[in-house]
Amino acid sequence: MMDIDLKGQRGLIVGVANADSLAWAAARLMRAAGAEIALTYLNDKARPHVEPLAREADALLLPCDVTRPGELPAVFGALRRQWGRLDFVLHAIASAPKEDLRAPLVDCSAEGFAEAMLVSCHSLVQMAKLARPLMRAGGSLTTLSFYGAEKVVEHYGLMGPVKAALEASVRYLSHELGPDGIRVNAISAGPVRTRAASGIVHFDELLADATRRSPLRRTVEADEVGRVALMLASPYASGITGEVVHVDAGFHVEGMVFH
Repeated sequence: MMDIDLKGQRGLIVGVANADSLAWAAARLMRAAGAEIALTYLNDKARPHVEPLAREADALLLPCDVTRPGELPAVFGALRRQWGRLDFVLHAIASAPKEDLRAPLVDCSAEGFAEAMLVSCHSLVQMAKLARPLMRAGGSLTTLSFYGAEKVVEHYGLMGPVKAALEASVRYLSHELGPDGIRVNAISAGPVRTRAASGIVHFDELLADATRRSPLRRTVEADEVGRVALMLASPYASGITGEVVHVDAGFHVEGMVFH
């Protein structure tokens, strides 16, 4: 069996918050496969958690808050100056105001819904636009989704419609960027205990339910998600685009609604 080799490849990973992040699992594996990588951090509060990881991976480290005008273009401008090209992007950011995230969908505010869409979905569209001129030889864009985009997951609230929009965006972007040799895919990850997951109420119940109902009778590990992100960024996935790849121990095949 051949190992995936990303030597000579350069990639941007957006969404590393700390060492427990799914994005960090992917970044670490991509670096181990030989890729040069760039990481972003949200703000000064987040930087101390990400900076040691960037040093460990010998990665470029850039600030990126997609809600602040100019920051995302500045990231791609820095990569253009530093590298001149880009081979892959991992988009792993999602956010919503806590009061809207924890409210029933019917009670979420228009402002909270718009912010969740901007951060969690439209930022992928922005990244695709900015990455396109740097991916002159083709490339790969991958984002992270969740089963709540397909079926109702209790307490997931407004993030369900937002992730559904994200998955639809993957399909449309794959159509638009395919002629340039750019593949666009999503990973629908099973529940993993991360900082982002901590915002979902009753998350422990979701983990227990996934363990009980998944065909493999367990949840997934961050590295299992990271390995699929690595594969999608590599030539091994050269024929895969517009896809939502489930890495959830089979949870999605059960066709159930979590209560």
